[in-house]
Amino acid sequence: MELVGSPLSAAHAHVRSTPTNLLPAISTMTSSYKNRFPYYPLPQTLSLPWLPSSYYRTATNHPMLAPFSSGSQGLTPSKMLPFVSNRTSLFTRYTPDDWYRSNLTNYRESETSRHNSESLRVDTSRLIQDKHQQTKKTQMESTKNLGERVNDIEFWKSELCHELDEMIGETNALTDMKKRLERALAETEAPLQVAQECLLHREKRMGIDLVHDDVEKQLFTEVDVIRACQERMQRYLDRAKAQLVSNRAAQHEVEKDLADKQTAHRIDGKCHHLRNTSDGISYYRGVERVDATISVPDSWAKFTDDNILRSQSERAASAKLREDIENLLVVTANEMWNQFNAVNVAFTNRIAETADAKSKIQTHLAKTLQEIFQIVMSIESIRKAIRDKVPPLKVAQTRLDERTRRPNVELCRDSTQLRLVNEVHELDETIQSLQQRLRDAEDTLQILVRAKAVLEHDLAVKANSLFIDQEKCMGMRRNFPCTARLVGFV
Repeated sequence: MELVGSPLSAAHAHVRSTPTNLLPAISTMTSSYKNRFPYYPLPQTLSLPWLPSSYYRTATNHPMLAPFSSGSQGLTPSKMLPFVSNRTSLFTRYTPDDWYRSNLTNYRESETSRHNSESLRVDTSRLIQDKHQQTKKTQMESTKNLGERVNDIEFWKSELCHELDEMIGETNALTDMKKRLERALAETEAPLQVAQECLLHREKRMGIDLVHDDVEKQLFTEVDVIRACQERMQRYLDRAKAQLVSNRAAQHEVEKDLADKQTAHRIDGKCHHLRNTSDGISYYRGVERVDATISVPDSWAKFTDDNILRSQSERAASAKLREDIENLLVVTANEMWNQFNAVNVAFTNRIAETADAKSKIQTHLAKTLQEIFQIVMSIESIRKAIRDKVPPLKVAQTRLDERTRRPNVELCRDSTQLRLVNEVHELDETIQSLQQRLRDAEDTLQILVRAKAVLEHDLAVKANSLFIDQEKCMGMRRNFPCTARLVGFV
């Protein structure tokens, strides 16, 4: 033990031996690894200097040792009593048990850390292997599914190609049949014109010649027969046109589906051949969250199957329509020939009935013209009413627009706002109802105009028939289209 003022590091201190290795002590590694202070607690006086003597020199100016010096004047330095240091009140002393416990604690913590690290490494290695196998399996399943998908697309592609070829052939056959029907329908115009002109010629007769005989009956019958044949031909022609539209629509759907299948086959084939080492692969962030699909496998297959079934149904209807048109051409040709021969046997005219019909036509025409005038006036009144509603609508909408500029809380949904909104709705409904009524009136006007045109045409036909009956009637009935022309072959 040293006297007062001796350095603390020299008291009870052993000379530190130089470590044989460069590794730090276990306690130092543990503390630095866990980023905390050592096991032993630090004293309260952590800010004290390392040399206590320095603390005492700074804490006191000049300590007086008079009491001690007066009692030790007669003693030699070797016989002087040692001065007991007060270091126990400044620094904590540890027992050997504390020292061993600290070491054991550090050992256990080190072993625990190593064990946890080893467990983590083993789990990590196993996790890497599991995830690698899972990723490989998932990719193989995806590749397999893509291959199956490509096979499904190829199957439906072949079905669509076969159906497309069949539909194209059926459409061409129906187009040829439609052309035959159009030629046959055009050939009926000449016999009809002859019969109508004969009727018109006989309308000109005066006196005793204005009789109602069997020839005139047969002429009307002939006109009716030809027109009935034309109507049937026209109906079948309209059906053929509609069927061609349906065929082309079904063909278009098949072609569109086939084009989509080809595109999908190309894309899925490309995806099926993509590998981890392929070119062109890249990150597409968020693509897994984008669900742009619009079908499921069942609806996908049903869509193509429906297209094929629709095409097959249209082909069957087209084939049935071609058979019906063929039968129609034969039946109508026979009917027109038979009636043409009957008219040639008994040829006369009923002038009185023709005159009565002409009078009725003129009456209906006059009434139609009067009604056209009235409906035109009504249309003008409706248009004026619509124009009168435009300014109130502008005012209401302008008020609403101006009120949208009210600041902050002044944008109140008050009764005024509600009334203005209702006013706009009411005006819109009023204008829409008037516009609908205007459209109805215009449609009615168009119907009346068409009726007027029909009446005027019929009146002109009757007047013409009265003019040329006895001059050209029998001369025009010498020629009649042959059967080959009536069935559309020529």
